[in-house]
Amino acid sequence: MLKIENLRKEFKGSKRSAGVVAVADFSLEMEPGEFVTLLGPSGCGKTTTLRCIAGLERANQGEITVGERTVYSSTRKVFVPPNQRQIGMVFQSYAIWPHMNVFENVAFPLRVGKGRVPKAKIEERVLRVLEVVGLGDLPSRFATQLSGGQQQRLALARALVIEPDLLLLDEPLSNLDAKLRESLRFELKRLQREQGITTVYVTHDQTEALSLSNRVAVMSAGQVVQVGKPFDIYLRPEAEFVADFVGSTNFLAGTLLTIDDGVARVETPIGIVECGEFARVEVGGTCTISVRPEHVELYADVTGGDDHRNEFAGTVETRLFIGEAMEYQLTIGDTRIRAKGATGNRVSSGTPVTIRFPVEHCVALPFGH
Repeated sequence: MLKIENLRKEFKGSKRSAGVVAVADFSLEMEPGEFVTLLGPSGCGKTTTLRCIAGLERANQGEITVGERTVYSSTRKVFVPPNQRQIGMVFQSYAIWPHMNVFENVAFPLRVGKGRVPKAKIEERVLRVLEVVGLGDLPSRFATQLSGGQQQRLALARALVIEPDLLLLDEPLSNLDAKLRESLRFELKRLQREQGITTVYVTHDQTEALSLSNRVAVMSAGQVVQVGKPFDIYLRPEAEFVADFVGSTNFLAGTLLTIDDGVARVETPIGIVECGEFARVEVGGTCTISVRPEHVELYADVTGGDDHRNEFAGTVETRLFIGEAMEYQLTIGDTRIRAKGATGNRVSSGTPVTIRFPVEHCVALPFGH
């Protein structure tokens, strides 16, 4: 449905500043009906990539194909204008017209340009899409009279009414409060599944990316670091950047001793740690172990658990109650480790404990990547 090959976008500098490569050699292929999120920190190139897909920015090289139609190709000198790409886009700022009511805001794209629809069909399509987004009873209300969540639904309705081949969403929930964001995530997921629209979503919010997407493309410095299903991105990162950016984690530097029966044995400052997951690491080379705080097991009984691999003696240095869980800062010798556990199994500060890293949740990664 969407195919991007070797996309590159540079912004020219001035006499006082150098140019910037916003997107470098970006490639991605999406199936019809798929929901893919571009995830990364500010300045990583995700919004620029989205704007290139929409035609709001002209890339320097590469090729973009939507369905069977090439909308941009540097080699074949193809550039289809944004209004001819049959793409719906929702911006972070909503970009709705305050002087129009809900109906007129949604109807506007059907009345302009080559996508104009006969007057008799406009009302039918507008009312249908307003029902889909939950605004069916508010067609005559002015946009300025809507709540933040309703304005977001209105922006989405205006993008959907043109029946786009592709829907682009640029951080559409970032201006909403936490509870409203959570409820709209469910709505957005439901809408996308019911409508079957191929969707590209841009965000720096890891929770949004993991909860909404069929696949996530993690970006850094204009490049894709890893593309995968949300579970794989979180549980099987392939680079330090991915492990660190998506959620929180503990890192341990070490040397890879052996790989045997699907387990990598790594020598670290706290001892040998066995890893059930590993990516692009070599025996004898330096690597980094990642283990999530919620996977660190804590035993006030110093005899530990049933599986004694990756068990170390430590101490609870500090604990924090955060509502749904307890967070701990632990020490193993001179090494600090973070852990997260259930509130019903609290361990006091200063308590000697056994700390265990489950082998299946330890990931060995190339050092410094």
